[in-house]
Amino acid sequence: MRVLLVEDDKLLAERIAGALRAENFAVDVASNGEDGQHLGATELFDVVILDLGLPKVDGISVLKAWRAEERGVPVLILTARDGWSEKVEGFKAGADDYLTKPFKLEELVMRLRALVRRSKGHAATRLVCGPLVFDAQVGTFELDGLPLKLTALEWRVLSCLMLRKEVVVERADLVERVYEGDAEVDSNSLEVIIARLRRKIGHDRIETYRGRGYRLTAESASA
Repeated sequence: MRVLLVEDDKLLAERIAGALRAENFAVDVASNGEDGQHLGATELFDVVILDLGLPKVDGISVLKAWRAEERGVPVLILTARDGWSEKVEGFKAGADDYLTKPFKLEELVMRLRALVRRSKGHAATRLVCGPLVFDAQVGTFELDGLPLKLTALEWRVLSCLMLRKEVVVERADLVERVYEGDAEVDSNSLEVIIARLRRKIGHDRIETYRGRGYRLTAESASA
């Protein structure tokens, strides 16, 4: 899962980004509204954290611009403005959630996971695909009832596939949602991650659609 964090407080942005990366999120940071608006309009993100009091372009204007362009990425407003009128303005502009400062990082993480899960059309928090279970609210995987140990990149790929299980996910889509914008990505790095996941969950659980992408399936060729 890839997050866009638009926050001008450098120390707070570093704190949030560090906490999210510890939870396996890929995080891109913009320190002003102009850069944030550009990133949100040109790259793929699963969710956005948006401050309101931003340099260059304020958060409400950024959000209105995205929605005018019909960009449906879930947006959580994170701000010190806790008045009712500010919240109403934020939701009218197209926000999906609103959290005021100060806040608990644990709550922020849970809200982001819920936004991503619901944006993919899942009401239940536990997603099941054959022997694989993903607790989308806690962020853990189980295989045959046992915890599944994954690296951060493996987790991002598998969570993307799990949230769209039984659907072919385009390769370019996966790459954009797995890596941060400044990451150097080798041409075969995604294939290496897919190969590692197959060794962990079963080779035939992830199907390759050449020229397109990958599909996570509950069906097993050996079943």
